[in-house]
Amino acid sequence: MRQMTLALLASLSLAGTVVPTAAAQENELVVGGKNFTEQQLISSITTQYLDHLGYDVDRRAGMGSSVLRQAQENGQVDLYWEYTGTSLIVYNDVEEKLGPDEAYARVKELDAEKGLVWLEPSGVNNTYALAMRAEDAEERGIATISDLATVVNDGAELVFASNAEFYARDDGLRPMQETYGFSFGRANIKRMDTGLTYSALRDEQVDVAIATTTDGRLSAFNLTVLEDDKGFFPPYAMTPVVSQQALDDNPDLETQLNELSARLDDDSMRQLNERVDVDRQTVEDVAEDFLIDEGLIDA
Repeated sequence: MRQMTLALLASLSLAGTVVPTAAAQENELVVGGKNFTEQQLISSITTQYLDHLGYDVDRRAGMGSSVLRQAQENGQVDLYWEYTGTSLIVYNDVEEKLGPDEAYARVKELDAEKGLVWLEPSGVNNTYALAMRAEDAEERGIATISDLATVVNDGAELVFASNAEFYARDDGLRPMQETYGFSFGRANIKRMDTGLTYSALRDEQVDVAIATTTDGRLSAFNLTVLEDDKGFFPPYAMTPVVSQQALDDNPDLETQLNELSARLDDDSMRQLNERVDVDRQTVEDVAEDFLIDEGLIDA
């Protein structure tokens, strides 16, 4: 996308469609992104948005999580969107179970010591979840994981689809069942690749499946996410994380990224993911459409 002239940018700012900024920035901003659909989308959204505001942006998407984090700590990446649970558990080794606000406050404090600033979290919480076919969940009266536990404990033989990671991890299937006081039973658990759990559920090969809360296939396949009413799954709020140096060099950047963050929630992210993963639209087109629909860039 082409950079806008100062006059046009000023007129759009007065109309309330963009956050005011200078027409051009002196420093290049390097925007990073991980190697899955949601991160490809958010890195493209951020790059197009900042380019529209007059920044010189270099996008480096498709990186592994630990590589990307290290690149930011080393000053090779200025900003990317991280998840509170990932930083808390993986990068800061915090095993304590924290609520959404506590988790955000903790990672903000810990990462500030490394020169990284957590801005305002979006409404996107991409954490684990249990999903069922919407019609089946309604017929069985299951809206929460506690409801599911009651049905299983009353004798229902429900088959559960799990990926290998959730099946084995220390904060996965076993402790979840212990927290809610039920067990699917070994014979009723089918392990499969992550992407297959959704189609197995849709095709009635299983009754319950592990999912992530912003996956586009949830809406595309008419699946219901069960409420985690005991708060077992850790919060994974998607948040722009920026180096302190980049904020010092670009005084308007914090306000602009917070404006973008405020436009994102689980529903909007799920729809964006669906357009890429299910409808096979390009990441760049979906990202641009989102920004136009939100009035953050011009058509």
